[in-house]
Amino acid sequence: MVWRRRALKCLDRFLNWIEMLQDVQKEREPHVYLSKEEVKEKIQSYNSSVTDKLKMTLNANGIYTGFIKVQMELCRPITVQSSQSQGRCAHSNNETAFYLPDGCVNTLHISSTNTVREVIEALLKKFFVADNPAKFALYKRCHKEDQVYTCKLSDREHPLYLRLVAGPRTEMLSFVLREHETGEVMWEAFSIPELQNFLRILDKEENEQLQILKKRYAAYRDKLEEALGGVWKPG
Repeated sequence: MVWRRRALKCLDRFLNWIEMLQDVQKEREPHVYLSKEEVKEKIQSYNSSVTDKLKMTLNANGIYTGFIKVQMELCRPITVQSSQSQGRCAHSNNETAFYLPDGCVNTLHISSTNTVREVIEALLKKFFVADNPAKFALYKRCHKEDQVYTCKLSDREHPLYLRLVAGPRTEMLSFVLREHETGEVMWEAFSIPELQNFLRILDKEENEQLQILKKRYAAYRDKLEEALGGVWKPG
């Protein structure tokens, strides 16, 4: 069931956040500024290890550009400025609210000067997402000693620098876009049409699950009545 999978996914994420809370600080390593020559060497090493042709380019002014991949892990539906969309949705004027497929990954071309906040805004703009960027946060996922650590990035950090230092392997570092995990939903960040869309979607899901449960218990009742009829049938 869709609602059960999403509930379990959110619960698993919350439990993971609790378990890794003490590890967050050690994941926030101090930013080490590299010289232009060090950046050049790292970019050369990075490009020699790239397997998907998504290389970095160093400009004469010292700013470098490259690509990052961001995995979308969203529990709630997003609002897109479109009159049509695929899947289960609810309409309000020119906006459509729907759930993103699990494991959706997007690629962005950014520069070393772009901050986390700018990356989030660019990602939403690229896909015509009308939701307030303040609803979202960018996380880095690191693999160390057979353990996976997830750490929320501050708005002032630079994702391309983190990508350069970690290298191109997503097993070492990957980026994830999630809703803010504050323990409470930031309802004030949603518009009235968005909230109405959410209610329509939830009402539809609730009705679908109710119909499924009714059919399931009706089938159980028929089997039970059939079994009881066989027990009390005169021999």
